[in-house]
Amino acid sequence: MAVAITRDDLSASDLRLASVRCADSAMARRALALALVLEGKNRTEAARSAGMDRQTLRDWVHRYNELGLAGLRNRPNSGAPPRKLAAEQEQQVAEWVRQGPDPERHKVVRWRLIDLRDEIARKFGVQLHERSVGKVLARLDFSHVSARPRHPAQDVAAQEAHKKTSPRLSPPPFLSMPVASRSNCGGRTKPGSASKAA
Repeated sequence: MAVAITRDDLSASDLRLASVRCADSAMARRALALALVLEGKNRTEAARSAGMDRQTLRDWVHRYNELGLAGLRNRPNSGAPPRKLAAEQEQQVAEWVRQGPDPERHKVVRWRLIDLRDEIARKFGVQLHERSVGKVLARLDFSHVSARPRHPAQDVAAQEAHKKTSPRLSPPPFLSMPVASRSNCGGRTKPGSASKAA
């Protein structure tokens, strides 16, 4: 069933004039299609003249009836889904990361994405994927690279003593060969290469 244009504040000539003055080419085509309908063209012909199909023209008629000429503009679309955490909640997450977890309460010595995801679900009732938590941290200027965690019961003095008494495992430095036995490229030459050539 066809949808009628119910607004009468703009005539067909007003819509044509609006389409000429409009800088947005898509909006101009829509206004022109509506002008053609008001002038008595059938919807298929009006839609084809404006480069759209009948259903699309029908949708724009609905928008025009509801909002007038402004309804023919494209609605802004950032392309990004709405954020699940409010700004205050994101700042709370940032504070958790700065302070670090409480080993006794959280049972971890450093935050992982999965730990933060679970803490966000507990505190705010918001379910996020680990990747989404990573995006939140990136937006808050936290790097995914972090310092190696330190166990709360580690003995720093014992670690230092171990470093001092451990034998050196690296091999002794390579002794350089005399310059006469090197080839032009700096590597060793094979002995007896002259006898093979003969």
